[in-house]
Amino acid sequence: MLLAIDIGNTNTVAGVFDGSDLKHKFRYVTNNMETADETSLKISSLLRECGVERKEVEHVIICSVVPTVTSGYIDIARRTFGVVALVVGPGIKTGISILYENPREVGADRIANAVGGFVRHGGPLIIVDLGTAITFDAVSAKGEYMGGVIAPGIETSMLSLFKKAAQLPQVRLEKPQKVIGKNTIASMQSGAVYGFAGMVDTIVKKMKLEMEGVPKVIATGGQSEWLNEVSETIEKVEPDLTLFGLAEIFKRNG
Repeated sequence: MLLAIDIGNTNTVAGVFDGSDLKHKFRYVTNNMETADETSLKISSLLRECGVERKEVEHVIICSVVPTVTSGYIDIARRTFGVVALVVGPGIKTGISILYENPREVGADRIANAVGGFVRHGGPLIIVDLGTAITFDAVSAKGEYMGGVIAPGIETSMLSLFKKAAQLPQVRLEKPQKVIGKNTIASMQSGAVYGFAGMVDTIVKKMKLEMEGVPKVIATGGQSEWLNEVSETIEKVEPDLTLFGLAEIFKRNG
């Protein structure tokens, strides 16, 4: 089995693949202060809950946007599973051309999304990933990574608003019943949900003007499900797109 690990700034998502099939998935908070031993115990426990023993994990692939914890996960792969982890980065075969001015600046998760998206949907393609940051990635009809857009994430922005505005509370991020809020919480929820949906739709529409063909628009990430309900441009939600991209990259480096 293949253990694919996507380490994000806020959350880490791991998936267990048997061939091309994603059998299990779990998510937990990324903790920079946690030791490799503590993380190893947590992963082993989560795998057992899924019915997977450590000895069944034959391969590990990692993409990370948190350099301070990457080495710990490489160590976990070696000591816990007895394998050398494949880390997405320079020198790894992805099968796509990266047209960024400096390809090393492209986050590993964005590369995985581009690979997974192109394999599953073809091109041209726009991938919207809603996490700590909201990223928009453009993939050409040939499967080239063209570039994209980076914006503040929804929860990141709401937390900043809570910290900076003394009279505004911290609220649960969910779709309000109406756009016009009748209280502070509903008003803040409306601003987050419809404000970010409008931003996503505007950016996607402007990206389409700079791309050839008619790009499909795929959303992924923790906030993608509810955004799909209010967005005018998102066509499909692929919550596990990054993991599928990692599995494909592993096959291309086998």
